[in-house]
Amino acid sequence: MSLVLANRLALAGPAALRQPVGRRKLALAVAALTAGAPRLPCAQGTQLVVGTWGGDYGDILRQAVDEPVARPAGLDPVQDVAPAPPRKAKLLAERQARRGSMDVAALSDVDMYELAQHGMFDPVPDSVRRQSAIIPALRKPYALPHIYSARVILYNPNKVSPAPRSYADLWDPKYQGRIGLSDLLYAQYVETAAIVGGGGNGDFAPAWGKLRDWKRLGARVYPSNEALAAALKSEEVWLTVMWLARGFMWKKSGIPLEHVVPSEGATSITYEMAVPRNARNKEQAWRYMDAMLDVRAQSAFADRMGYVPTVTDAPLPPELAKEINLSPEDQAKLRAPDYGYMARMVPQVLEFWTKEFKG
Repeated sequence: MSLVLANRLALAGPAALRQPVGRRKLALAVAALTAGAPRLPCAQGTQLVVGTWGGDYGDILRQAVDEPVARPAGLDPVQDVAPAPPRKAKLLAERQARRGSMDVAALSDVDMYELAQHGMFDPVPDSVRRQSAIIPALRKPYALPHIYSARVILYNPNKVSPAPRSYADLWDPKYQGRIGLSDLLYAQYVETAAIVGGGGNGDFAPAWGKLRDWKRLGARVYPSNEALAAALKSEEVWLTVMWLARGFMWKKSGIPLEHVVPSEGATSITYEMAVPRNARNKEQAWRYMDAMLDVRAQSAFADRMGYVPTVTDAPLPPELAKEINLSPEDQAKLRAPDYGYMARMVPQVLEFWTKEFKG
């Protein structure tokens, strides 16, 4: 896959991507995006291609959805694995093609909103049996919510005392060189910096100065969530901003971690699935997403990865709920993403993160 082209498409932003594209140029763009990528079997019959991040998510998707629910229902899912920016660029490049390469696209709520503004996805049909069980606040016309969590502070209690109480504490000079960040969550760190600087989910202007301060304090960027987990385990870094679900999973694996819901209020994150308008196997794709909402699959993701079910009929054991849910007080302070603002800011955010913060 051409990451250069993928990055160019991501940086071009929604306005640029709405410009007319010639058939020959579009064909060349799609060819460049898929050149060198592993060959996926053409989706035929009940086989369907699921675009996903891979890693821990992909492993648990196979274990919790594919094997126990989807395959017994006669489906044959195959994962198309890549980070979100290249997959978004691929979907955009293919949108004029008669048939796309993905039957199901898995993305964060912010990324899904951005692509939905281009008319990228089919509306959720009534045939999805399990959609009536979805938590009402998480329902959307263009996607189904898979799992959700909230952004919190994770810290090593053996190294950090007293415990941090706010996002602002992570800019304390005593933590120089001990803050770890995952490259995949660049947009969330920009939002966090904006909150600390006096802005918020709909105002990133104060973020740039706070990110420069973080860079001067030696904040370390790791290429993946798994690499960040290894750095926390080795105690190379002591603190991070991450989804509560990830902290739960890492703590279960033996990494010394506790979490704090920041005094500024946690921001929610929902991971969703949608069916592109030019998917090859739409009927099978919607059946797969029905399987994704199955109580068994939802409970398995909660137990193994710490993400809260998006359906109302998958109750959690009290001890697990205590670890991965927010208290009523913290729920009252929960910040909702500003999808429209975030989508407009994606090109600027990605450019600053890549060229200035990491550069």
